[in-house]
Amino acid sequence: MIKPHLVPRFRVGFRFQWEPAQNAYVLLYPEGMVRLNGSAGAILSEVDGERSVAEMVQRLEERYPDAGPLSDDVMGFLGEARENDWIDLI
Repeated sequence: MIKPHLVPRFRVGFRFQWEPAQNAYVLLYPEGMVRLNGSAGAILSEVDGERSVAEMVQRLEERYPDAGPLSDDVMGFLGEARENDWIDLI
């Protein structure tokens, strides 16, 4: 379960970046690449190894005020990212 006080960070070997050829954010890792949709890219753009999940949610809600409360969506996606071994939570 994702808790608001936890701090996500990318696992060793994973790199998040904008990929012009894909016109999207991607997650690169030794075995390949994951092309991310807009929401996933926005969420993962907040992962810096220092901000907590709660801080990420706050920043995303400020950036996208018309999206409504984002806590459940962000925590749900981060849970999937953790299950896929893209991130660790500390």
